[in-house]
Amino acid sequence: MVRKWERKNRVHSFAVLMMSALALLSAPVVSEQAVVNPKLKLEAREPCNTIAPLKRPFFGDLHVHTRYSLDASTQGTRTTPAQAYEFALGKRIGIQPWSKEGVAQRSMQLSRPLDFAMVSDHAELIGEVHMCNSPAVEGYNSWQCSLYRNWSRGAYYLFNFMATMRHTHLAMCGEEGELCKRAALQPWQEMQEAAERYYDRSPDCNFTTFVGYEWTGMEPPSGGNLHRNVVFRNAQVPALPASFIDGPAAHLLWESLDENCNRSDSGCDSLVIPHNSNLSAGFMFSGLGDDGEPMSKDYADMRLRFEPLVEVMQHKGASECYFEAGVTEDELCAFEQLPDDNIAGFNNPPTPTTGFVRKVLADGLVLENKLGVNPYQFGLIASTDTHLGTPGAAQESIFLGHGGAGVPAKDDVPPGLPDELQYNPGGLAVLWATQNTRDALFDAMRSREAYATSGPRIVSRLFGGWDFPENLCESPRRIESAYAQGVPMGSLLPEQPQQEMKPTFLIAASQDMGTPDHPGMPLQRLQVVKGWVDASGQTQERVVDVAGDARNGAFANPQSCATGGAGFADLCAVWVDDDFDPAETAYYYSRAVENPSCRWSQRLCVAAGVDCADAKTITHGYEGCCAAEHRPIVQERAWTSPVWYSPAAIVTAGPASQ
Repeated sequence: MVRKWERKNRVHSFAVLMMSALALLSAPVVSEQAVVNPKLKLEAREPCNTIAPLKRPFFGDLHVHTRYSLDASTQGTRTTPAQAYEFALGKRIGIQPWSKEGVAQRSMQLSRPLDFAMVSDHAELIGEVHMCNSPAVEGYNSWQCSLYRNWSRGAYYLFNFMATMRHTHLAMCGEEGELCKRAALQPWQEMQEAAERYYDRSPDCNFTTFVGYEWTGMEPPSGGNLHRNVVFRNAQVPALPASFIDGPAAHLLWESLDENCNRSDSGCDSLVIPHNSNLSAGFMFSGLGDDGEPMSKDYADMRLRFEPLVEVMQHKGASECYFEAGVTEDELCAFEQLPDDNIAGFNNPPTPTTGFVRKVLADGLVLENKLGVNPYQFGLIASTDTHLGTPGAAQESIFLGHGGAGVPAKDDVPPGLPDELQYNPGGLAVLWATQNTRDALFDAMRSREAYATSGPRIVSRLFGGWDFPENLCESPRRIESAYAQGVPMGSLLPEQPQQEMKPTFLIAASQDMGTPDHPGMPLQRLQVVKGWVDASGQTQERVVDVAGDARNGAFANPQSCATGGAGFADLCAVWVDDDFDPAETAYYYSRAVENPSCRWSQRLCVAAGVDCADAKTITHGYEGCCAAEHRPIVQERAWTSPVWYSPAAIVTAGPASQ
């Protein structure tokens, strides 16, 4: 049952304005995590001028590579961690290719600054990369570093093979890799210093940085991606990041973080965010432990404790759900689905069991019924995975690639599309918090009050309860009421108060308002996605349109990229799960979908004058414009973190258990 409210113009509702006014009220905020773990030393900083008691969305990027990542550096990236943060703050920076005189031949700039960002260079090989670029560092003159400087692509494959397949440093690193570990101290320190330098500790609270890195693993021989980003709450971090070389299994990463951070007395705190399960060949969330045996409760507990979020969208595809024509019904799952199931490049197409998050969420319910704990109780975020050091560059209109693909080692800009056709600009992480500080944002990650967008700054909220009034959307105090009577995204529904009550959800979204030069796109529809385990133990799913209109006539003309048709500035609905069975575990998340628009690749094809009906217009580098796999039109979107329901008989661990 749906009770909905819609507006067909670009003016925000009176309710949204009331929320903004309430956000100006100042009130002291106590970190939820401080209550959970009193050992933590909360950061020393001035209080923010503005506190939002009902929370506000902060937009950021937690997956950013700079010159210290092997893959970025071998593709010509020279961006430093400091320059990456400057880009996030709105500064124009130069990117490859570089002239012989060291002048960047291209540049990028955000139309709007981010609220937060994190440089996440690979823990693996940062010492080797620094060594091979620094004449004063021992090992610089090794044949491996000579290979790196003279045949970067060959070095990329050799170095990665040793790190991810052999789990070892190269011979130039010396006994036990000590030389490369020593070399890694400098870039790790630079990453920390840049995060500290650009973190706004003033009362303005304009920009927050996090110290972090990527743990980069692979499952041989499938080539399955096991990558994760590690985020630290504050400046208290381990002496060196734990890498896949040192501990080639997820539980070894968690144990290292436990020993050297979370359970230490230093004030260190961390969490882990898996990404690209769409390329994991089924191994990221297999339902098994790292040893291939059935998952134990202890393993499930540790996974739940360390991994509250999953990255559902980035440069290398969307991981929400699987689509196959004639097999799956939800056509929106075809959005940015990559053609392979692994990160190694093997020609294996994805399957329903590759690791798409919607199924993984359902698998978590099955494991919860078995173990009493759900290891896949993930909130959803997105990021870019930029390898150009350009956090937040997720706009289709400014995309110049993220991996440097198509940019050869020469000093001019090659013609044509700047990235492989299958890739996309990535997305943004959005955190609902009272203020823009490390503690507040980290608490939002830990509590999963977070959501993902495919790039636009759509504002999206989801609350679950048992007795939301059917006219709640019309109330100017709807968010205040939703917090008082229910729980936000990322939470577990409280126990059913009365047997006849059914889960009721407040689902709301507002379009990205954009800028004068880059106006936002109206919303087309708002959906709720439900997954559950039925009485026979089988997983089920259902997608329901709760507001908007899928047949609103909105369009994007692929020949000109002009858009038109009706749309919505705001959508809101109160939805009741009339099919609810109190004996069945379930999850619910919402998906807000924009009107159609041109994809990055089609925008460049149109700008180049390509007409696929006229072969003479298909110039070198633009052949992909007319390829069968080219998707000229996209519908950008936002996905909220779920709200879960568990029968009272199942005892689950809370999202902030420590």
